[in-house]
Amino acid sequence: MNSEQQKQMITRAHALKPVVMIGQAGLTEAVLKEIESALDTHELIKIKVRAERTERQHIQAHICTETQAELIQSIGQVLVIYRKKPEATPKKQKQAPRRRD
Repeated sequence: MNSEQQKQMITRAHALKPVVMIGQAGLTEAVLKEIESALDTHELIKIKVRAERTERQHIQAHICTETQAELIQSIGQVLVIYRKKPEATPKKQKQAPRRRD
């Protein structure tokens, strides 16, 4: 991602609220699943990490490697990450029942 695209992502992320909050329990498997589903839905998300600075950096790196997401911005306790939405497979349309006259 080049710097122009990153600036656009930061601009888009400014109005977002944190979707996932990581607290005392830290980064658990359930939290990672929630981040995965949020990225599949939104592409660009904010995550609030309530931890010390060094622990936040470890959590940030772990999130990015586990989800294959790209870190856009990290300010204080808030991370902004981006991952392109996976292409959706087209759903088969059900045929309407035939009318009998």
